[in-house]
Amino acid sequence: MQTDELVKLVETELDFRKGENLVTLYVGDKSSITDYMVIASATSSRHAKSLSDYVAEKAKAAGVMPLGVEGAQVSDWVLLDLGDVIVHIMTGQAREFYQLEKLWSVSAASPNA
Repeated sequence: MQTDELVKLVETELDFRKGENLVTLYVGDKSSITDYMVIASATSSRHAKSLSDYVAEKAKAAGVMPLGVEGAQVSDWVLLDLGDVIVHIMTGQAREFYQLEKLWSVSAASPNA
């Protein structure tokens, strides 16, 4: 499966399952471990786990085996590693606290600055 197809699959499933405030960031120029990060908010830690389970199942059905899942037991932040796409599902409070969009959207400082 192509990376852009995987991103679309993740976005579609999160949207269908009522993930909120979806943001997709291209980080291939800032990270050697992944090309995209998809960030979504969940209404509770149970909703976050459920969203990650659904996305993982959809990915498996499309032939993409998740490389790992972190925080799925009882957490405000679940990370699902799909290789070229890493999915972050967070409660609103955790998302506001960590501000991943802001962190990954910052441009690298130029060496002359």
